[in-house]
Amino acid sequence: MIKLRINGEERIIEPGMTVADYLQSLHLHSRMVVIEHNFEIIPRDSYGDTVLKEGDNLEIVQMMAGG
Repeated sequence: MIKLRINGEERIIEPGMTVADYLQSLHLHSRMVVIEHNFEIIPRDSYGDTVLKEGDNLEIVQMMAGG
């Protein structure tokens, strides 16, 4: 297990998880979020290639519809 910070809170996840894996575990669709990984926004096509590591910082911002 590895520790990282997600949206300001410490979380523990399985080693080897990618951003895409983590989003899937939360039942979030990649088209409905913007991800900042270690203080840099990453492109959606990199979610499956970005492996989360011990000490990483992840911010997940969900798109909301409304008016």
